[in-house]
Amino acid sequence: MLQKSLKNTILINLGAFVLVLTLELLGGWMHIDKYDSLYSFYLWGLGYTISIMTVIWINHFVLIPYLLDKKKYFLYGFLLIGAIFLGVSIKIYPKFDWIGITKMSSFLVYTTGTGMAAFFLRRSMRIQRENSEKEKLQKELELNYLKEQVNPHFLFNSLNSIYALSRQQSTETPEVVMQLSELMRYQLESAKKDFVSLKEELEFIENYLLLEEKRLSKRCAIEFLIEGESSNYKIAPMLLIPFVENAVKHGAQATNAQSTIDVNIAIKNSRLYVHVVNSKHNAATQSTRMGTGLENVQRRLNLLYPNAHELQISDMEAAYHVNLTIDITD
Repeated sequence: MLQKSLKNTILINLGAFVLVLTLELLGGWMHIDKYDSLYSFYLWGLGYTISIMTVIWINHFVLIPYLLDKKKYFLYGFLLIGAIFLGVSIKIYPKFDWIGITKMSSFLVYTTGTGMAAFFLRRSMRIQRENSEKEKLQKELELNYLKEQVNPHFLFNSLNSIYALSRQQSTETPEVVMQLSELMRYQLESAKKDFVSLKEELEFIENYLLLEEKRLSKRCAIEFLIEGESSNYKIAPMLLIPFVENAVKHGAQATNAQSTIDVNIAIKNSRLYVHVVNSKHNAATQSTRMGTGLENVQRRLNLLYPNAHELQISDMEAAYHVNLTIDITD
């Protein structure tokens, strides 16, 4: 990495040297008749270029990093003036006169200022690129961490469902174990991907609700409706299931009374509309709704769909509503 950076620096400065030399030769071409030969003309242009680039290189590689960046402003200014006079000496040697010194000094001040502007612009762009890469890496690390948290959270809730069925000595327990196996297979496969088919994700939610419907038996009415075509879109995996799990856990699971869970999905104009509502009872009212699953999904929404989603949660007296809108444009 260091060798690549050094190589790029050398190439950029060689390119700058050639560019300055070309500009000097083009600028002096109209006065080429003043020179004894073509060789002396090129030598004149080379002299100008060496004097300009000497000051620029001293400034860029010595004065700025070791003095200006360390806020040694007085010493930086003093040595920069010295570097300019060194450049003047290189150009006008051996003919020293005040007119030549003044003209060349003014010219070097201008070119040095231009070089500094280019230097700080390039450094600013490099810093922005590095910060962008760091933010991207941090985002990927955080998303992977959140994704890893979703897996055990979902497994924990699902095993609780099977445990409840086994205590009831339900004949459906083996079938539910197989369903859970399929759900876990999908979850493990989707965890390796950044995005999955929206259709597959909705099928996963439907199968999960079918599993819960068997466990909750007749004391919970579950409705799952999909409107619109989902096969043409993709979504981050396991992004919607925490809202559904939350409705089950804090709705039907929190009471023995009759309860309802409604999950409505709509896809319109490249936007996904999710509405999850569950009934509430006195026993469920006291529970804290914001668990690990919802905290994770809210964080993932902010990272994956910044300025492209809207989440509204309404905790009413008799029902709990979640309304989520996501722009799923490819």
